[in-house]
Amino acid sequence: MEDELLAGVPCSSRAVESVIRVSTAGGLYGFCAGPRNARKLGIMKIYLFLFIYLRFLKNLHLADELKLPGLSGVSQASYVAKSIGKIGFQCGIVSGIFTLTNCGLQRYRGKSDWVNALVGGAVAGAAVALRTRNCSHVVTTAGLVSIFSVLANSTRTDLKQQH
Repeated sequence: MEDELLAGVPCSSRAVESVIRVSTAGGLYGFCAGPRNARKLGIMKIYLFLFIYLRFLKNLHLADELKLPGLSGVSQASYVAKSIGKIGFQCGIVSGIFTLTNCGLQRYRGKSDWVNALVGGAVAGAAVALRTRNCSHVVTTAGLVSIFSVLANSTRTDLKQQH
């Protein structure tokens, strides 16, 4: 029944819908994780300051003049906004690549099975990991994303079996 409903929908429409949904979810994750990461970033700045101070400066008056808490105020809000955009965009790109590949293979092969999810996950995972320019990282990420894609595809509810 699901295949019949999606038969007339173009792959580009399915990809746009997928990008919008998953980008929204990624943005919500960025909204939740951004403040925590901003506090962590502030703590890392403290460690960096202490390392520089102990290693090079050794001036007690400098420690009194600098404020060392985590990000707060406008800088924290800016960091959270950037996190929302960055994580939402990355999630949307992965979703779009996966959906286009999966749908294209489904149309080309005429089958809706685990092979489409495997290849779509591998292509999406490789596309994400390409910016590292590390071949082993690309292969590992492609393999992990393809495995999770097949697992997610195999656990979805099949409407034909319920009737």
